[in-house]
Amino acid sequence: MLQIIPQLLGPAQLDKVHATLAELPAVAGTRSAGRSAARVKHNQELQPDPERMQRLARIIMSALGHHPVFRATALPERVADPIFARYRPGMHYGEHVDEPIMGGAGGRMRSDLALTLWLSPADDYDGGELVIRTSFGEQRVRGEAGDAVLYPASSLHQVAPVTRGERLVAVTWIQSLVRDPARRELLYELGQARETLLERAPDDPAAQRVDRSYVNLLRMWAEPG
Repeated sequence: MLQIIPQLLGPAQLDKVHATLAELPAVAGTRSAGRSAARVKHNQELQPDPERMQRLARIIMSALGHHPVFRATALPERVADPIFARYRPGMHYGEHVDEPIMGGAGGRMRSDLALTLWLSPADDYDGGELVIRTSFGEQRVRGEAGDAVLYPASSLHQVAPVTRGERLVAVTWIQSLVRDPARRELLYELGQARETLLERAPDDPAAQRVDRSYVNLLRMWAEPG
């Protein structure tokens, strides 16, 4: 399931992120890539010191934790610290699948979902679309600053070459409470119906049955760490 999350970060949050990222050193993006991905990864990653990283993670994690679409779609168990990737003209990231297990000494997690958060205004660069292969064909996604897209980390995806300007994004990965993507999608759709019914007619027996079904399916399928 591919889910667009408009304005995950608002203007004030974006200003704080850009101020925190200002003048940070950059390294080749291959340093954080797995063996297969390193062959096709041609970008740069900004290197925040621990204090700045904590500040940046707090902004993004707070936005994710408070966003109902993210919570309903991802059913998050764990979220990795974000990586801040920069693409300048000629840079791209060829087709790849994300590593299945992420993390190191601080803890390891399964990467069920990937999230790209755009930090650059769309008018600041050309190219750079996130291209994701789905069961409905190839999807090319390009968001405005503050928008995000959530998609299966198991999908083949790539970043098209940037031909002008600078594309700056934050990327993170999520381990979901529900490992199976088909079950997550079913829970998302059922959860949307549940919210509508409970808002319109909370005492209706049909709303109560849907509510009970959602809760018990989540209980059946969730795998807390």
